Amino acid sequence: MAVELDVVRSLFLFAELAAEDQRWVAERSDVRVYDADVVVFAEGEPSDALYVLLDGGLLLSKSTDGEDVVLNDSTHRGSYAGAVRAFTRSRDPNYQTTLRTTQPSRFLRLPADDFADLVHRQCPMAVHLLDGIYEGVRATESTMRQRQHLVQLGQLSATLAHELNNPAAAAVRATEQLRSRVAGMRSKLKLLAEGGLSPELVSRLVGTQEAAVERSRKPRTDLSALAESDLEDALSDRLEEVGVSHAYEFAPVFAAAGMDADWVDEVVEQVDSGLEWDAAFGWLRYSLETEALMDEIEEATTRISSLVGAVKQYSHLDQARHQDVELKPGLESTLVMLARKLNGIEVRRLYDPDLPRVPGYPAELNQVWTNLIDNAADAMDGSGVLTLRTRADDDAVYVEITDDGPGIPEAVREQLFEPFVTTKPAGRGSGLGLENAHRIVRRRHGGELTYTTGPGGTTFCVKLPRRR
Repeated sequence: MAVELDVVRSLFLFAELAAEDQRWVAERSDVRVYDADVVVFAEGEPSDALYVLLDGGLLLSKSTDGEDVVLNDSTHRGSYAGAVRAFTRSRDPNYQTTLRTTQPSRFLRLPADDFADLVHRQCPMAVHLLDGIYEGVRATESTMRQRQHLVQLGQLSATLAHELNNPAAAAVRATEQLRSRVAGMRSKLKLLAEGGLSPELVSRLVGTQEAAVERSRKPRTDLSALAESDLEDALSDRLEEVGVSHAYEFAPVFAAAGMDADWVDEVVEQVDSGLEWDAAFGWLRYSLETEALMDEIEEATTRISSLVGAVKQYSHLDQARHQDVELKPGLESTLVMLARKLNGIEVRRLYDPDLPRVPGYPAELNQVWTNLIDNAADAMDGSGVLTLRTRADDDAVYVEITDDGPGIPEAVREQLFEPFVTTKPAGRGSGLGLENAHRIVRRRHGGELTYTTGPGGTTFCVKLPRRR
């Protein structure tokens, strides 16, 4: 279908051309008509034409990591796409995006070679300028994004290394101590054996050992420092009365395990009065210390396992990218990843226990939580209260992240979600974080990212639509 001259003149892209050039465009263009939800051109196909929307609606998307990222969703007359860079020396041979209609639509179609001739004839110097600007901006943005991701990866790696080092060091330390305690148990057992113990006495002694270990596993009411000191003194005195030398070394171990002076009497009564009590209570001491050290190793290795689980939850390496997302685990794994930076900051969790799942990309949402929590920590500068609150209504789920810092400076509030805008001092961050977070929430999840700020702090609110 041919294009009328008035149609060309009505489009802002061609409105300032001379009448002769407008006629030239009309002669070389045609009108293409499409139904709703039709692919006009697909990414990777030969880039052979410029398309200008006359009426209807278009959706422009690009495939990234196997997913279609929406770049533009418009019904604005004159919106254009396709071979927009056909006039440059670095013209893309194939379409870099996919254009799909969102409703019945009409497009003006101008062949790429004709569009290139027109631009070269109209503004030859601008061709070179635009080509240089485009390449420069693309290279700069790519470099800055890579730098931001590397900085964030470095911070998370340092945090993870620090968090893993503590329980790993504790497990190594406890293992070394456990080795010496086991050696001590063998020594005391030898002393007991040399005393000519009967099988019945060995059985009672082992029973006493098991009872003591079982008793040590029961949680005890926390004692004050003074009460614990009194308990150790009472144990030491009673052990000395029984005949245990160096009782002051035994007492703290028994006190920490929840034993008291009455327990000493029970042991003496249940075992035998003629036993070598140094060896007997020494053996019990090492038994209790061994149990405590094994508990410490278990706690340390469990902590390591939890950290690995948090990393797995944070990255979602083994899960489908788009799924129904439970938000609490993502928030918690992000807190683990940023634990080192949150040192000195009180974290308050106000989670809705019945929060519904939302459709989305969990790894990308974790990037949003990382950016918002990281910024909140920077705002509080090592001390303050970080509040994470979740709630829901019939239409959406909300995640609010609040800090009690000084608030966002007035000068950057209107541009806060633009690329390269930052409130941090020079050398700290590139300003890409909030722009990325805004893009992930708005374009990838159809939600909203808003904020309120003032001298008393800042709250960022992420609104994610529920599946209907």
